[in-house]
Amino acid sequence: MLNNALTDLLTKMADDELIQGHRNSEWTGLGPMMEEDIAFSSMAQDKIGHALALYKVIQEQLGGTDPDQYAFCRAEKDFKCCHLVEMPNSGYDLSLMRHFLFDMAETVRYESFADSSFEPLQHLARKFKGELKYHTLHANAWVIQLGQAGEESYDRMQTALNETIALAAGIFEPSREFESLLTDEKVYPGETALYHRWLDRIYPVLVKSSLNLPDISSIQPAFGGRQGVHTPYLAPLLKEMGEVIHIDTKANW
Repeated sequence: MLNNALTDLLTKMADDELIQGHRNSEWTGLGPMMEEDIAFSSMAQDKIGHALALYKVIQEQLGGTDPDQYAFCRAEKDFKCCHLVEMPNSGYDLSLMRHFLFDMAETVRYESFADSSFEPLQHLARKFKGELKYHTLHANAWVIQLGQAGEESYDRMQTALNETIALAAGIFEPSREFESLLTDEKVYPGETALYHRWLDRIYPVLVKSSLNLPDISSIQPAFGGRQGVHTPYLAPLLKEMGEVIHIDTKANW
C-alpha cells in the first residue's frame, strides 16, 4: 500500500516537472532578452532532469517501468500533473508569474523532504537544493522588478497573478486515497501544510513587488489534474512531446 502511495506522490511531482520543463523550453529563442533565453532554457533542463530522477526512483525503488516509456507513452488520463503547468505560455508575464509560483511550491516541497522517512526523497532534496535556490532567486528578482516598473508593467503582472493563483493553489490537491498514509508514515507533511508554507513564502515577495495577493478565502483551487482530469492544453502537448518515440516505442537508441 505504501509503495502505491509513494508512486502516486512521485508521479504527480515528476509529471509537474516534465510538463513545466517543456513549457519553459518553448521560450528558447523567444525570450525578451538573450539572458532570459538562457535562463528559461537552463531551468527547462533542470525541470526535465528532476522529472527523470523521480521516474528513476519509481522504477528502481517502487517497481515501476522504464522512465522514457512512463514519461511519453501513458494516456493523457494517466498523467497527474496540475493544471498550472499545462497552460500555454501566453505572454512573458504569465510565464514569469507561473515560474515564481511553481518554483516557490517546489522549494517548500523539497525542503519538507529533508526529514522524509523515504530516503530517496531526502537524497533528491539535497541534490536539487542549489538549482531551486537559483530558480527562486531568478523569479523573485524579476517579479519584484516588473511589479515596480511602471503602470503598464504593474497591471500586467497583477493580471498574471490574478489569472494564475487558483491554478497554482491546485498544485496542492490532496490525494483522496493516500494523503493520510503518507503523512502518518512521515513521508511528508501533506498538501495542506505545504500550501500554507507556500503562502507564507510568496507573500513577502509580492509585498516587495507592490502586487496584491488575491483574497485566498475566495479562491477555488483548480483541482482535478491529480485525478487525471486535465485542461484541453495537455493532450496536444503530449502528442508533440511523443512524436519521435511513438515512431517506434521499442527502438533502442
